[in-house]
Amino acid sequence: MAERKEKQIKDVVTAGSQEERNQKYNEYVEAVTPKHNCLKNMMNAFLSGGAICMLGQACIQFYQYMGFDQDTAVLYQVLTLVFLSVLLTGLNVYPKLAKFAGAGSVVPITGFANSVAAPAIEFQKEGQVFGIGCKIFTIAGPVILYGIFSSWVLGLAYYVLKLAGAV
Repeated sequence: MAERKEKQIKDVVTAGSQEERNQKYNEYVEAVTPKHNCLKNMMNAFLSGGAICMLGQACIQFYQYMGFDQDTAVLYQVLTLVFLSVLLTGLNVYPKLAKFAGAGSVVPITGFANSVAAPAIEFQKEGQVFGIGCKIFTIAGPVILYGIFSSWVLGLAYYVLKLAGAV
């Protein structure tokens, strides 16, 4: 396989005219681009996301069975899903799940926990401060920043509209 790729690259580089190089390049791109089955990917995402949501609902039911009220059970359910996501990320299982499930594993809170934990785990060899401390917010930082900023802007707009008597 590697020899074939090298030959295709060599063909692209050594092709005569620009048009010939473009054609060879397009053939090379077509050969190395992975083929995806859209319906299968959507089904994997739907089933995996649904399974994660079912696990979340099962956690809520379990915590309510243990005697917690609805609000407390939901909080423990979120903690449980985040913990499981970080644990599976650390054990290198979550990336395999994400590859299979696609958006089904990325959209729920588990995907956000994975995006926070993965850079921290990846850069832990650089130390507590420059590795984990700096890289943990690579993905989560912008989400938190813009989430807080947009909440502030909307709160300010609401306050101004309330002062004006529009709300």
